Amino acid sequence: MTILENKLNIDNQIELAKAEEKISKQKAKQLFDSGDMNKVEVGTFTGLAFIHAYLFEDIYHFAGQVRTVNIAKGNFRFAPLMYLKQSLEYIDGMPQNNFDKL
Repeated sequence: MTILENKLNIDNQIELAKAEEKISKQKAKQLFDSGDMNKVEVGTFTGLAFIHAYLFEDIYHFAGQVRTVNIAKGNFRFAPLMYLKQSLEYIDGMPQNNFDKL
């Protein structure tokens, strides 16, 4: 199994998962407590990229960027690279005016 390259220089998947969980939860709390959540473009890829960068910038160099490789976490495979552009366009086109439409 390949371990994602990370700023923490962790090369053990379990240790990386624990560090990622701890740091991203702290950053999520900070995102809300600081008011930075109000800067997010709701319902857009831009907004998702902002959140991803905010949560994971201390762990991964690629945080908030569109990935250029296929990735998986455990048994879950993220959208294949060949469909990523279309998936991101679909996210931007989703109705965002109420939770029922989401």
